[in-house]
Amino acid sequence: MPGRGREASARIARQLRDALAALLDQKTPFGRLALTQVVLTAGDTLLTVSLAGSLFFSVSPNEAHKKVILYLLLTMAPFAVVAPLLGPIIDRSRGARRATVVSSTACRAAVCLIMAGDLQSTLLFPEAFTMLVLSKVYLVTKGSLVPLVVAASERPGGDELASANARLGLLSSLATLAASIPAVGVLELLGGAWVLRLDMVVFVVGTVVALRLPLGRSSRAGWDEHRRPTPESTTADDAWDEETPMGALGPQANTHPEVILALSAMSILRGLVGFLTFLLAFSLQSHGKASAWYGLMLAASVAGALVGVMAVPRVRKVLSEPAMLAVSIWLVALAGALAAFVGGIVIQALLALVIGMASAASKPAFDALVQRYVPTAAQGRAFARFETRLQLVWVLGAFLPVVIKLPLTGGDVVIAAVAAVTGLSYLTSRRALRHRWVAP
Repeated sequence: MPGRGREASARIARQLRDALAALLDQKTPFGRLALTQVVLTAGDTLLTVSLAGSLFFSVSPNEAHKKVILYLLLTMAPFAVVAPLLGPIIDRSRGARRATVVSSTACRAAVCLIMAGDLQSTLLFPEAFTMLVLSKVYLVTKGSLVPLVVAASERPGGDELASANARLGLLSSLATLAASIPAVGVLELLGGAWVLRLDMVVFVVGTVVALRLPLGRSSRAGWDEHRRPTPESTTADDAWDEETPMGALGPQANTHPEVILALSAMSILRGLVGFLTFLLAFSLQSHGKASAWYGLMLAASVAGALVGVMAVPRVRKVLSEPAMLAVSIWLVALAGALAAFVGGIVIQALLALVIGMASAASKPAFDALVQRYVPTAAQGRAFARFETRLQLVWVLGAFLPVVIKLPLTGGDVVIAAVAAVTGLSYLTSRRALRHRWVAP
């Protein structure tokens, strides 16, 4: 057992060292994307800290319900702007991806400075909405940048997409932890306005960093490259119509069935994250234990996310991306059933850890499937559409405990049941898909 513990510690240390080495190697396209990811994640963390107190924990439960419902609507609405407009823009030209990241980050710096003076004003909500829109712009664009930087690496391969996504996720988690410490300190000492001013500086740095991102390739090049399926996507032969013009290519009409099934599974996982987040928030607030216990739950979730993203490269050597999604779903089902059976607040930390781990491990796998099966020429539109659905399901999951008062045990039963049904459906659907492709 001690030997296994040392081996696990050495493996974690090696993954952290590799991720940091990739971040520090600014001669490579991936290193530049990783640095951009870290800086912008730190900026998002500072924004979250500055707004959290005024939106939830500083008000009464009744007022909190109203403000949280408005906040959930605000988190969903940006995708109504991003999905139809951004996808075609970033797919259109060679430099559109980099220009989109640079311009959106610069705008975030300006809005942060404006928000610093409006924390007690009703203008805060439209300004927060603008920040969310700009944040989703980067989220969508990053998804279509990953295959470009992986293709530019020395060892591009089928498992490199999942590993690259996981490495970015690991760096994001580390950036969140690192940024939260000064954010909370500035909040306590100087107030939310100064957190936003610090955030402005971070986004200015992010704008400079984003200028070094690779330009990418033209949409025509991406289309030509994917006219023929890769060895890893041989089951996609019938999914692509070679006569379909690029302008008509839509991620919904021409998406490989593996991506559609993975999107359904990923959507449920994302919805359960939103459900548990607000189930715990309102349950703990009603018991007068909001700050300390909710901090513990968030810490467990972040720890689970770190474990999940660090496990991806190793797990990917054993399991395919669809198998990683299936295992993640069943882990959540088992953890939900255990939490419902044991009961109590303490066991919720374990459930938060498992759901954080499952969500963090499955997202790189899902992204890798999209990046493999959707042509580069359509990835901007694909990620815009898919992220819209994931955010919508997260909001719907979060709405349930906001509008319906559920005990923790009842919420655990819901999580276990939904995850189990999803896991069973995903396995049977993939089995039917395999029979479809091997049938004579």
